[in-house]
Amino acid sequence: MEAKFEKNTFGKRLKTMLKVDFKRMFTMPLVYIMAGVSLALPILILVMTSFMGGEPDPTTGAEAAGMFTNVWQAISSVSGGNAMAMDLTTMCNMNLMYFMLAVLVCLFVADDFKSGYAKNLFTVRSKKVDYVFSKSLVCFVGGAIMILAFFIGAMIGGVIGGLPFTMEGFNAGNLIACLFSKIFLVAVFSSLFFMLSVIAKQKTWLSVLLSIGCGAFMFMMIPMITPLNANFIHVIMALAGGGLFAVGLGAISNVILNKTSLV
Repeated sequence: MEAKFEKNTFGKRLKTMLKVDFKRMFTMPLVYIMAGVSLALPILILVMTSFMGGEPDPTTGAEAAGMFTNVWQAISSVSGGNAMAMDLTTMCNMNLMYFMLAVLVCLFVADDFKSGYAKNLFTVRSKKVDYVFSKSLVCFVGGAIMILAFFIGAMIGGVIGGLPFTMEGFNAGNLIACLFSKIFLVAVFSSLFFMLSVIAKQKTWLSVLLSIGCGAFMFMMIPMITPLNANFIHVIMALAGGGLFAVGLGAISNVILNKTSLV
């Protein structure tokens, strides 16, 4: 009887790689710590600012400048407003999660090189392109979890801080589009941070510095692509941008892995 060997296709290899990477991520405390921080951060921000500042001016009755006047400012700002201003509401909102994503991606990838897992993986079985696709998708899921955790934390913080949930200049549909845009935009930043982590490999400090530095240059595009009054166009822009960056930077990451040492 002739022996038949099942072809090891890219899809089967990727499925196996995804299973391993998801298991690694969700058995490590890192993703739970980052999700917990993402949940607690907006609660602390909204509660502390509502209790320690933001009282109206006694002479004019105007709200204190730069303070949160409603819960939704912790998520994003309405386009056409003062989104470029460097105040508390624009610097301490959900956009901070993209910088925290850098920490998640860098620590997660660096652990592969520090532990020798990556070198053993590429030596024994997996191709580098499988690793790039799998790790990019897993990091995207981790970032999406952080975004959702921040949203839940903002709702809790708004209730505790007594901030209004009034929607001014947008509606519930816009809010949903905003959240989807922010989640899809995670693919842009996670792909960038993954590429920089591949460059730095086991040097965690270098990958974090490079990621935060590059992320800072892209920071101002976030409120433009993901405003509170986002619509279907913003969602498509974020989705298309995430896909293009994931493919383009993923290809560069694959080249880097093929052309450089794994240690």
